[in-house]
Amino acid sequence: MRILVVEDEVDLAHTLHTGLTAEGYSVDLAHDGRQGLWMARTGEYVLIVLDLMLPGLNGYKVCAQLRRENNATPILVLTAKDGEWDQAEALDTGADDYLAKPFSYVVLVARLRALVRRAATVAPPVLAVGDLSLDVAGRVCRRAGARVELTPREFAVLELLARRAGQAVSKTDLLYHAWPDEAWDPNLVEARVSALRKKVDAAFHRQSLQTVRGTGYRLVDDRERD
Repeated sequence: MRILVVEDEVDLAHTLHTGLTAEGYSVDLAHDGRQGLWMARTGEYVLIVLDLMLPGLNGYKVCAQLRRENNATPILVLTAKDGEWDQAEALDTGADDYLAKPFSYVVLVARLRALVRRAATVAPPVLAVGDLSLDVAGRVCRRAGARVELTPREFAVLELLARRAGQAVSKTDLLYHAWPDEAWDPNLVEARVSALRKKVDAAFHRQSLQTVRGTGYRLVDDRERD
């Protein structure tokens, strides 16, 4: 089982990596909020351990953004902030559990196990727009039942469009979703959309990925036009 730890205290992050690896988990590390957000979006994790006071993008914003995108991966917040209002804000933002520093490692592991058990009863989301489907957990795209191979960035762009199916999605939103560290160059989006059109539309004689002039792009069920 794979866990993402987003923690800017390098020593603590490596201690958690060592300990959780010994518990049988596969652990990925991120040391700032933007990197953590990107990894959470593009990786397949059973859990996210998230510090609140992160550089680049704080943990509250990371958590809120993931929940806005319907990312249901359980999140356990680790923080030095131990006030009741801080706990309430973290939970209201979408965190599943909260542990204040300094914490007991035994308690941390027990809470992680509890979150894994709880998450196992919830089916991971599959986004569908017509006959185009995205298995978010498995990172698998299919069109009319046929598997379509996508790069991680292409999948991230298509995922956000699928989550907002029928709506115009700005290039800025797509940039921040797929390139949190490079959200200044709209050409990144245009190049990936061009590649996506070849893979999920042209190859199947479809036109589901539409340009919205002056805004960005829209993903629709183009079968309604047949």
